[in-house]
Amino acid sequence: MGFESYHPAMNLIYFVSVLTGTILFPHPIFLGISYLCAFLYCVKRRGWKALIFNLSLIPLVVVFALYYASYHHFGLTVLGHNFIGNNLTVESFVYGLFLGFRVITICMWLSCMFTIFTADKVVYLFGTVSPILSLFLSILLRMVPRCKLQWKKLSTARQAIGRGTRQGNLLQRIRNWIRLFSMTITWLLESMSTISDSMRSRGHGLRGRTAFSIYRFDHRDRSFVIAIFACITVTVMGHLLNQTTFYFAPTLIMNPITALSYGFYAGYLCLCILPMAVEIFGEWSFRRSRNAALL
Repeated sequence: MGFESYHPAMNLIYFVSVLTGTILFPHPIFLGISYLCAFLYCVKRRGWKALIFNLSLIPLVVVFALYYASYHHFGLTVLGHNFIGNNLTVESFVYGLFLGFRVITICMWLSCMFTIFTADKVVYLFGTVSPILSLFLSILLRMVPRCKLQWKKLSTARQAIGRGTRQGNLLQRIRNWIRLFSMTITWLLESMSTISDSMRSRGHGLRGRTAFSIYRFDHRDRSFVIAIFACITVTVMGHLLNQTTFYFAPTLIMNPITALSYGFYAGYLCLCILPMAVEIFGEWSFRRSRNAALL
């Protein structure tokens, strides 16, 4: 059973935790743990296309780090000089790498989150608190794959009449792409209007309206919440003891790594890898039970 079969509150707590750690912890080791777990989980959820896409982001991070180091000159360790004579420092380059990997790590976590959260989960989580917000988020999550599918349909239809985005010379291809984009946006606006009229006719926003849900907090969710809050507690303890702090200026400074530090790293690693480990264990248990039944 995948992580999407767990209670929506567990899905929300997990992704809020890993995204918060990725954003708030300015430490290369914690960022490396988050990046590695996000990379592996994204590949597991989305397959080989995600592997190729994630690997293609690494050169972009290096280019961004070089650009960042060219225009920010803090730090004491000089690597060289740019074309106008400003210093290129190790500290600014490392900080540029840190920012780049932080951004792509957040993108990978969000990519995993979009495979877990469905429209009914969003409505279940936010429907009581803010029906308007829940409707907006559910429409947004549902609209992204619908726009992609509509783009493919329109592109295939236009290719049949010789007006595809890869047909003709460069000017014609640009013109075909702009028209295809305009058609998709027009369809999106009409679809949003239709959805708005449909929800209004169903009584959305009326006082006292309730939402149907099929989710139940069972023993499996209780075990997961104990495990995730144990990992969060260990990680927060590391943050309070300044184990998540790293200084990039005037030079690279990190607190000494002790035996206790490895415990905090392990706690954060368990937090990030928890759903993937649960899914792998579930798949292994299923194959084992199936093989036992066939014997």
